[in-house]
Amino acid sequence: MLTKGDDFPIHQTPEPIAYSGSDRNFYDRYFFNGYSPDGSEFVAVAFGVYPALNVADAHVSIIRDGVQRCLHASRVLGMERMDLTVGPIRIEVVAPLQTLKVTLERAEGLALELTFEGRSFPIEEPRFTRRSGPRMFMDYTRLTQNVRVAGWIDVDGDRREAGAGWAGTRDRSWGIRPVGAPDPQPTPGAGLAGFFWQWTPLNFADRSVFFHVNADTEGKPWNTRAVILPDGADADGGWHSDVPRMEDVTIKPGTRHALGGTLKIPLEQGQASIRLEPLKAPGGVFLMRGIGYGGEWRHGALKGELAVAREDIDLAAVDMGAPENWHIQAISTATMEAPGEPVRHGVGVFEQLIAGPYRPYGI
Repeated sequence: MLTKGDDFPIHQTPEPIAYSGSDRNFYDRYFFNGYSPDGSEFVAVAFGVYPALNVADAHVSIIRDGVQRCLHASRVLGMERMDLTVGPIRIEVVAPLQTLKVTLERAEGLALELTFEGRSFPIEEPRFTRRSGPRMFMDYTRLTQNVRVAGWIDVDGDRREAGAGWAGTRDRSWGIRPVGAPDPQPTPGAGLAGFFWQWTPLNFADRSVFFHVNADTEGKPWNTRAVILPDGADADGGWHSDVPRMEDVTIKPGTRHALGGTLKIPLEQGQASIRLEPLKAPGGVFLMRGIGYGGEWRHGALKGELAVAREDIDLAAVDMGAPENWHIQAISTATMEAPGEPVRHGVGVFEQLIAGPYRPYGI
C-alpha cells in the first residue's frame, strides 16, 4: 500500500513506508511539556502512531488550579503515517529538530496553540533494549530537547498566554515497547517483574540538564546517562556522563513518589550537585495517565474510527498510591552547584515510575 510517506526518502526497509516491520508493538511517538517560570501552569501533549495496530492517538493535558484537564483522541490510522492529526489535535513539524507546533482546536471546552523552539540540538539517548526472558520488552531510540514555549492555552473560556519565561521539554521516540491491549500470556523464565524509571529534564537560564535511569529491582542500572548542555550547543556539544547518581531520595508514605532527590554528575573539575524539590501538591504532580500512559486511554488502544473525550482529574482527591497513579511527573525546582561556578536555579520535572519491587527504596 502506497502512502504520502513513500514520496520522501525515509524508507528503512524494502517495503512501503506504511509497514514498520513485523513486531505488533512498534510505535512512533511525540511528547511535549511546557510550564510557566514558577511551575504553576503546566501542559503536556502526547501523539503516537502504531503502524501494526493501525491506530493513532493523541492527548492534551493541562494543570490549572489543582485540576488536571485531559483531552483524549484516538482514530484508525488507515496506514497513513504522514497525517499528524487525530480529531482536534494536530502536530506540525515547522523546522525538523528545531521547531514544532501543537494545535488543539476547541473540543470539550479546551483549546491551545503552542510552539516549541529548541534551545540546542537534541540529544540522542543510549538505545533502550530490554528483554523479559526470551521476549523483547523494549527496543527503541529517543531524542530529547529542552525548549522555549510560546502561544496560548484556553480552559473553558479562560485563555492565558504562554509568555516570557515559559520552558519545557519535547522528545521523539520510536521502536518497540508494550502498546495497545496487553499480551495475556506469561513468559516462563522471565524472572521477577519490575520496572524502575527516573527522568529529569531541567531548564536553567543558560543551559539544560538531562538525567535518566532504568534499573532492575535490585537497583542496578541497565540504561543511564546525564547531559549538561549549554544553549546553542550542536550535536557534539555538552558534557556527557554515563555514571550519574540520584541520591537522598525519600519516598512519600503511602505512595511510590519521591519527595525530592539530589542528582550527582561527575565533571572534570569535580562534581555537579543538583537538588530537586517537587512543588507542593496537588498542582505539583502531573499524572501520566492523563496523556495515555495506562488507564482506559492507554497508548495504542483501539477506540473505533474516531473517539474524543474529556477527563477531569481533581489532583487533591485522587489516591496517589493507586497503581494507575504510580507514573508521574513531579514539577520541581532545581538548584545546581558545581566547582568554580555560580549557583544556578531552574525548573523542570522529576518523572518517576516504580512498578513492582525496588529494593533500594524498600518497595
